[in-house]
Amino acid sequence: MNDIYTVLVVDDDQSIVELLRDFLENDRFQVKTANDTAEALAVFQQHTIHCIVLDIMMPGQNGFELCRRIRAESSVPILFLSARSDDVDKIRGLTLGGDDYIVKTASPGEIVARVKAVLRRSGSQQETNRNVLDYGRLRINLFTREVFVDGRIVSLTPKEYELLRLFVEHPRYVFSYDQLLDKFWDGVGDKHTVRVHLSRLREKIESDPNRPEYLINVWGVGYRFEGES
Repeated sequence: MNDIYTVLVVDDDQSIVELLRDFLENDRFQVKTANDTAEALAVFQQHTIHCIVLDIMMPGQNGFELCRRIRAESSVPILFLSARSDDVDKIRGLTLGGDDYIVKTASPGEIVARVKAVLRRSGSQQETNRNVLDYGRLRINLFTREVFVDGRIVSLTPKEYELLRLFVEHPRYVFSYDQLLDKFWDGVGDKHTVRVHLSRLREKIESDPNRPEYLINVWGVGYRFEGES
């Protein structure tokens, strides 16, 4: 990697911050640091940041809240760093738009390798027009928020579009009813709420909504997106 990238490391444990800074700088990254979400947001807004390594549990607002705020304005790669290895935090982090999830037992060298990997993916996507996802009959322009089926633009409601975008950005990942309710309806509603919206979305993008090829129901659990761009 010949380009100079700036990585923002956010953690309330100063020893972890300093350790990661040493390893990243040794690999010729520029490093900015913050010890809480407020400081991190200020650094992010004042500097060009190419990647964020973000601790989840911190005093005040946690890393999830910072990710939510950053995702409202930027697609910068975010790697969550957590002391917990269970799937709950991992699923939530990916749902909010995280690009990777690293348990703190990982070595600093592995974390640097993950940073390099996510930056390579990000750079490759930019070179091949990262804003357009092509799934054959279905094509999505993330920049213009336009969705095309068989070459014709289809009209989606804002919620339908955000649902579709979540699925296409995490192909084959199964999102449960509860996860979808929490993200899109603030936990208010039930399985029927999710089913109704997914049914309407299927009617707009599937050639046969009764035999979907993209939005697949995982019986008793939730839904996943099938397709490769």
